[in-house]
Amino acid sequence: MTEPMPTPLRCLVTGATGYLGGRLVPELLAAGHTVRCLVRDPVRLRDFPWRAEVEIVTGDVTRPPSLAGVFEGVDLAYYLVHSLGTGPGFEDRDRAAAHAFGAAAARAGVRRIVYLGGLGPSGVPAEGLSPHLRSRAEVGRILRASGVPTAELRAAVIIGSGSASFEMLRYLTERLPVMVTPSWVGTRIQPIAVRDVLRFLTGAARLPADVNRTFDIGGPEVLTYRQMMARYARVAGLRRRVIVPVPVLTPWLSSLWVGLVTPVPGSLARPLVESLRYEVVRTEDDLAHYVPDPPGGLIGFDESVRLALKRIRDAEVTTRWSSATLPGAPSDPLPTDPDWAGGSLYQDVRERSVSASPAALWRVVEGIGGENGWYSFPLGWALRGLLDRMVGGVGLRRGRRDPHRLRVGDSLDFWRVEEIEPGRLLRLRAEMRLPGLAWLELSVSPHGDGGALYRQRALFHPHGLAGHAYWWAVAPFHAAVFGGMARNIAERACGSC
Repeated sequence: MTEPMPTPLRCLVTGATGYLGGRLVPELLAAGHTVRCLVRDPVRLRDFPWRAEVEIVTGDVTRPPSLAGVFEGVDLAYYLVHSLGTGPGFEDRDRAAAHAFGAAAARAGVRRIVYLGGLGPSGVPAEGLSPHLRSRAEVGRILRASGVPTAELRAAVIIGSGSASFEMLRYLTERLPVMVTPSWVGTRIQPIAVRDVLRFLTGAARLPADVNRTFDIGGPEVLTYRQMMARYARVAGLRRRVIVPVPVLTPWLSSLWVGLVTPVPGSLARPLVESLRYEVVRTEDDLAHYVPDPPGGLIGFDESVRLALKRIRDAEVTTRWSSATLPGAPSDPLPTDPDWAGGSLYQDVRERSVSASPAALWRVVEGIGGENGWYSFPLGWALRGLLDRMVGGVGLRRGRRDPHRLRVGDSLDFWRVEEIEPGRLLRLRAEMRLPGLAWLELSVSPHGDGGALYRQRALFHPHGLAGHAYWWAVAPFHAAVFGGMARNIAERACGSC
């Protein structure tokens, strides 16, 4: 007699636009569950392939009133949000959000919360932890005390295409054949493949009702960061790396070093680096009693690197560390709002008639950024990116998730895709440090006998006198930057015919 199929669960997923949440949703759907996604901006999910299979509700865990009704009918809630990289006060924000989430889930009768936290060092008191690890542990305690049984899965370094930890490892190893490194490269770590993290998160949905505790999760190997870099180089086919650790680089200096070499900005690199100072090794494997390892065992480090590199080569990176936006990121007011009332709005508008077809022109437009660059004044763009990183911004190194295709919410160097209408419109919103809000809008329309019209608008809404001064200070460079961009995009489109 065959066992009956388990009853599908109604799952709420927070962080669905982020790195892990965006990958967890299709796993839950494949397991037969129904999924509701809690997002601040529903438009961000518009282009995800599973969008039509989920219910989307608008809300923000940092704003308790917005959670009213969000948990109605929910069996299981995944808490995959945190304020990592948001600057001072992130512990207070995480604490308040966890209290609000736990209280709302308890009131609605949610049967379980699953939370992905950080694996901390054994025997180190809370006051001795990095702020990042301390906050992650506190969030877990708050959720477990909420009255809703909570499974806190604690992981160290996650290896997968697009994860911040993997990008840091990848760029440090690939760009520096000889490295003078901080002493934390000798720290023991238990990395885990993102596929195994997703398997554990999905499996935790079926835990017994009375389970309310932490579980350590990790891959089958314990390695130092130095060993991870050496083995990454071998898997990637690079020459042997020379690594010279020195004891004088503080976490702050280390984060500047990581920010200089990798796409990970200093605001995100610092908490990652601070966490690497501690030995983070699994102390128990109790989750295996409920979620057994697959027949072939957990994925080893080398295989997880191979899988990640294959996805990068095949342009199949579904989510990246930069997929998630931060609360308070500039998004309003939009330059197309009919009731625009934001005062000054500076514009730089360029148009060019192109003999290429609209489809050929659109391919060039959608391919902008990343390895293709910005089609004008490369030194100027590089300097602007460097200046942004020097003041704590994301800089120009985030690149693209996919070399050919864009979707709403994708990061694109120091821009984010705010709107895309395939074949017609691409609007980018600036995420660099600016005294105002900025957008870059590129549009394509049919023109003439089989040709196309390219239209480009750079828009800037200044904040105070500093914003006005900034616009007029950079205005003399617009002819080289924006004029050159329009000209070169048109020429590239014609050359691709």
